[in-house]
Amino acid sequence: MRLSDAGGPLDEELLEFNLYTGLPLADADGSAMPTAAQLGLEPPRYCGVCGRRMVVQVEPNSWWARCSRHGVVDAVDLERR
Repeated sequence: MRLSDAGGPLDEELLEFNLYTGLPLADADGSAMPTAAQLGLEPPRYCGVCGRRMVVQVEPNSWWARCSRHGVVDAVDLERR
């Protein structure tokens, strides 16, 4: 499953959790973003749909992250490679 598939880890229509902290977006701290993430240097660590911690593999020139429920997203999907 790729990012473009419905219900992926970063599906903006279903996003309920912060991708970097795992906190609900409805909470006051839920929208906080680490500086490295703001600069595009940090891959998402949590699924935005379910809030589960994702398995993340960082490579020298790319990265990918996999949610056990919502599939895989990678740097190419987000054009950050």
